[in-house]
Amino acid sequence: MTVMGCIADDFTGATDLAGLLARSGAKVNLRIGIPEGPPSETADFEVIALKCRTEPVAEAVAETRAALAWLKQTGAERFFWKYCSTFDSTAQGNIGPVSEALMADLGASQTIYCPAFPENGRSIFMGNLFVGEQPLAESPMKDHPLTPMRDSNLMRLLEPQVTRPVGLANRLVVDKGVEALRARFAALHGEGVAHVVVDAVSDADLTIIARACADMRLMTGGSAVAMPLPAIYRGMGLLGAGADGAQFKAPAGGALVLSGSCSAMTRAQVAAYLQHADGYRLDPLELAETGVGAAQEWLRGKPADAPKIIYATADPKSVGAAQDKLGVARAGKLVEDALAALAQTGRDAGVRRFVVAGGETSGAVTKSLGVDKLSIGREIAPGVPWTFTRSGGHDIALTLKSGNFGAESFFADALEMLS
Repeated sequence: MTVMGCIADDFTGATDLAGLLARSGAKVNLRIGIPEGPPSETADFEVIALKCRTEPVAEAVAETRAALAWLKQTGAERFFWKYCSTFDSTAQGNIGPVSEALMADLGASQTIYCPAFPENGRSIFMGNLFVGEQPLAESPMKDHPLTPMRDSNLMRLLEPQVTRPVGLANRLVVDKGVEALRARFAALHGEGVAHVVVDAVSDADLTIIARACADMRLMTGGSAVAMPLPAIYRGMGLLGAGADGAQFKAPAGGALVLSGSCSAMTRAQVAAYLQHADGYRLDPLELAETGVGAAQEWLRGKPADAPKIIYATADPKSVGAAQDKLGVARAGKLVEDALAALAQTGRDAGVRRFVVAGGETSGAVTKSLGVDKLSIGREIAPGVPWTFTRSGGHDIALTLKSGNFGAESFFADALEMLS
């Protein structure tokens, strides 16, 4: 029986969560989209990857409720709503509206919000989210092309998205331990507070928070606050002994990096990889005029085993210029559709190892490859594992990287791990 059912608002976030849960040796299934039919071959943790971070609120709520309904059928009694560790969504949601919808379906009167990921430099102090030493609103996230973050205070960000009161369990409470934190939740509940932002600046804080929330029907946050849960559930007798991490054989064949993310870290990663790989840059304006054919021909002309990267990654000024001419939605869709088509072209030309950067890009690529379930392998960097599946009758390896994750050498590191 599944111990916890998880829903992620994008595909890289889902692999991030699945990878951290799999560190424990627990069995984890990652489903791409809402599965058809009743659950089968279920795991200790079932993770459903959606692509709803920037969808209209009503569509995001409907999708996540449908995912929850499927997860309930696995026998799970605890659930996790996973969003980005930079808490980004549209101005209208979708973090708060989805949380309230899931709470209503589960009969939950209170939940927490904790996007902290100290291992990757995300921390929360007095309700404010930091990226490294920078407040969120002063970090590169302020220039995100789809979800620019112009406020660092999670309570102020959340309050317009929900209908019930928002409160804070600050670092001073967390530092006092599990019972003090539970008491804070109870006190806020007595005041009618349904949505509690919880500070965390270290992995030790995350363990305290996870222990205090172990009996909650619904938790929400970044992946890191879920990381202690397998050990906690094992101690509660809900989960069997962990096994060694699953071992997978890397499929033979060529490699391709596909990058749609425009984050500061991904820009550095693309620049680093281009020092020893052939590259093709996708320009949304050119795609609008002539389509993806030229890029496909370039890819077909490269040896399958040669290092190569196709990228739309660009600086904020260039991204803004394309959006001004094409519109934000169209510019993004042109890039996603192009990278999705190129993934198919690469697979048909012998590529079997794909490194994909960016949440929207990852969603487009996995759908184009017809992937509906991924097995979780070793982590390349915190929150970024290799995954293994089949596509078009071939075994393939995929890593789906959130834009800000990984070191500058990530692309080369990922492919080196498989070799």
